[in-house]
Amino acid sequence: MARRFSAPYQSEPVSSLASWARNLAVFSVVAVVVSIIIVRFGFLEMKPALATFFGALACAGLSILVGLAAFVAIWQNGSRGMSRILLALLIDAVVLAYPAYLGVQYRKLPPIHDITTDPIDPPRFEALARLRTGDGVNTAVYAGLYSAEQQRLYYPDIETVELDVPQQRAYDITRQLVTKRKWLVIDERTPQPPRYVGRIEAVARTPIMGFREDVSIRVTADGEGSRVDIRSASRYFESDLGSNAARVSKLIDDINSAVDNASQPPVKKPPVPVKAPPKVVKK
Repeated sequence: MARRFSAPYQSEPVSSLASWARNLAVFSVVAVVVSIIIVRFGFLEMKPALATFFGALACAGLSILVGLAAFVAIWQNGSRGMSRILLALLIDAVVLAYPAYLGVQYRKLPPIHDITTDPIDPPRFEALARLRTGDGVNTAVYAGLYSAEQQRLYYPDIETVELDVPQQRAYDITRQLVTKRKWLVIDERTPQPPRYVGRIEAVARTPIMGFREDVSIRVTADGEGSRVDIRSASRYFESDLGSNAARVSKLIDDINSAVDNASQPPVKKPPVPVKAPPKVVKK
C-alpha cells in the first residue's frame, strides 16, 4: 500500500533517484551541445562527434528510466522530488524529439544521399572532389543507377530547370540565390560560350548538426534560353533523410520564381490627380 504524505511533508528527504534523473537529463543537453559544436567547427573527426551525440541520447534515455524508478520510489515512501522528475522528463523529451523524428524519416525515405536533376549526366564535383576523401567520406562519383531509380520513385518532381532567359542571366540569378543561402562557394566559373558552361560548387550545412553537404550547379545554354542542373550530395552517411532533395527542390522553386518575377513588367501606379486651386470669389 502506498504511503500517505504526512503533515510535515517538507521534512521528507528528496529522492536521490529524482536528483539522478535530473542530472542525467542536464548532462544529455550539455553533451548534445558539445557534439554540435564539434561538428560545426571541426574540432574532432566525425566519429568522436557522433559518439558524443549518441552518448547524449543514451543519457536522455537512461534519465527517463531513472525518473520512472524515482516516481515509483516516491509513491511508495512519500519522499520529495516530483518537480525534479518532471523537469528531467521535459528535458529528455526535448533532447529526443528531433532524433525520433529523424528515425521515422529513416524508415520512410530511401537510403540514398546523392540527388541530382540530371541522373544521366549529373554536374560533377571538381573542386569539391578534394574535400571528399578520407575514411568514411562518400566518394565524389555519382551514386549511380540505384540512386537514380530511388530518386525517381520518391522525388519525381526533381528535374532540370528550363528557363526562357539567356545563360548569363540564369547564372546570375542562381549565383544570387546561392549567396542568399550563405553557402560556402568553393569554386565558380561564369559562362563563356561556346567553350565553357556556368558552374558553381558550394558547401551547404544541415540545419542543426551542421553536417556538410556538397552542391554543384551547372548552367548551360539551350537555344535562346538556358538550363540549370543541380546536384546535392551528403559528404557523410549513406542516407540523407531527405535533406538533399529538399535543398534541390527549394532551389528549383526559387530559381523559377526569381525568373518569373524578373520577367514581369513593373506595375505602374496611376498618377495622383492634381487638385485645382480653389477659385477666389471677388466681391
